[in-house]
Amino acid sequence: MTPRRLEPLAVPTGPAVLGLLPALRAALRGDGPALLPHAAAAAPAAALGPGEPLAPAEDDDADPTVAVLATSGSTGTPKGALLTASALLASASATHDRLGGPGRWLLALPAEHVAGLQVLLRSMISGSEPGVLDLAGGFDPAAFAAAAEALPGRRRYTALVPTQVRRLLDGGGEPLAALAGFDAVLVGGAAAAEALLLAAGAAGVRIVTTYGMSETCGGCVYDGVPLGGVRVELADDGRVSLGGPVVARGYRGGDPAGAFRTAGGDATRWFRTDDLGVLDDDGALTVLGRADDMIISAGLKVSPAVVEGVLLTLPGVQEAVVLGVPDRDRGERIVAFVVSAPGAAPTLDDVRRRVGDRAGRHAAPHQLLVLDRLPLRGPGKPDRPQLRSLAESGDHQDRPD
Repeated sequence: MTPRRLEPLAVPTGPAVLGLLPALRAALRGDGPALLPHAAAAAPAAALGPGEPLAPAEDDDADPTVAVLATSGSTGTPKGALLTASALLASASATHDRLGGPGRWLLALPAEHVAGLQVLLRSMISGSEPGVLDLAGGFDPAAFAAAAEALPGRRRYTALVPTQVRRLLDGGGEPLAALAGFDAVLVGGAAAAEALLLAAGAAGVRIVTTYGMSETCGGCVYDGVPLGGVRVELADDGRVSLGGPVVARGYRGGDPAGAFRTAGGDATRWFRTDDLGVLDDDGALTVLGRADDMIISAGLKVSPAVVEGVLLTLPGVQEAVVLGVPDRDRGERIVAFVVSAPGAAPTLDDVRRRVGDRAGRHAAPHQLLVLDRLPLRGPGKPDRPQLRSLAESGDHQDRPD
């Protein structure tokens, strides 16, 4: 086969994004170049070889590579996931099967990331044009309500990140009514707090939590249950692997860490994630957090996800992130970042008392930073390098373990 070129694709905001659909159709058919989506305001990642041909192992006439998506790189250098036509089609079909059938979609996420790109692809495959929320000036609840009002269709869907859901809940009125009007609201990109899910449910919002990543064409486990054809396996240490037709071909430039594999008589593709999880008796998956996020402080292991869950039970705390930063005496000190309602910020003593009571004294944070909002990167993920920099440069009071 003649090597296909990896074409940079600048993704605009607003309705102009619909102009990308012809290129997506051609890439799906394999008679157009493979696409490297990137934000219009930023250059594509040079390490992914924009404008260069795909290697023989990176493409296939029978199952063309449609797009190379840069992972969000929340903890390292972005890699490019090779998303095939079969994987994207399998993901779209399985999503609609789980939700109750095709519907009209509202695009409210950047389309250079997998969740936004999937909204375009699901719409295209089902033969409908999506509504588009213009994010050029940031996410605006009133604009979301207007875009939802203008979206026709008997069944309507959208995909959001937790911070967007929180803003719509806080806004109340028309934005909240618009959110509750969708038949399903897929929520992913970052873990959604239990309190947020309970508040959304109480307001009549039909939330579907999703777990997945660029390497699995986006969410492939909904509300803990794998989509049709998707399989979940746990290693002895709890590391999650995802298998099935939605898994990417591999990484652009190779996979030296061996995250992808093919196994079994049916040649199932598998991706080993960086996450730890547990399966209940019915096979439902609960994700505990990233394996490399585990904090070791004074020789004891602390799960950030557990501490974050406790912090979200404090009155007024709306969002929380916990991480470890280097500490001369402990190896790592535990740092909590919280966003709270106005006038409801907890103190470090409040935080240490609540966490100590519920998760053990060894898990109590040594430092607390109260922020107006969490710094984010990618499709709504906390920017951990920036948070770590804030912790290392900020004041902190030493607390005994």
